[in-house]
Amino acid sequence: MSTFKIHSIESAPEQSKARLEQSVKSFGSVPGLHGVLAESPQLFEAYQTLHKLFAESSFDNEELTVVWQTVNVEHACHYCVPAHTGIAHMMKINPAITEALRNGTELPTKKLQVLHETTLSLVRNRGAITESELKTFFDAGYTERSLLDIILGISQKVISNYTNRVAETPVDKAFEKFAWKKA
Repeated sequence: MSTFKIHSIESAPEQSKARLEQSVKSFGSVPGLHGVLAESPQLFEAYQTLHKLFAESSFDNEELTVVWQTVNVEHACHYCVPAHTGIAHMMKINPAITEALRNGTELPTKKLQVLHETTLSLVRNRGAITESELKTFFDAGYTERSLLDIILGISQKVISNYTNRVAETPVDKAFEKFAWKKA
């Protein structure tokens, strides 16, 4: 049983209050992850900065979703998989992509499948990637920047996935209908 506090604006450390106020403006309430991250103003800032930078990376919305959900599923994040399923719906991502990622099945395009496999290899092998994997990645149309952008996305997800795992963050009500468990 976790003892981590999910902060409100009122209970948060002073350095986190403005970020939580922005969360309320953006989402209508404080997402559970943000409430937990608020305990460490520096981690909260790092997470939000990495999120912003990754969203501005070389990837389109489908590719962002593939990287996010690949990491979420591999880390078995009970909070992030449902949250990113809901976010993917809001981003109008093809549901076949979201379901393939959640269920570990083939993605609808070869290029997205290669992105998924490369992300998964980087996570599982802690950054080590074979020449063959690199060739497949580059042959699919990705670049060195793309590879570095995956590392940026993984960095963001490590913060949220690990935080949610240790804090046992409850899934936000808006995303409960997308509940998920690793098979």
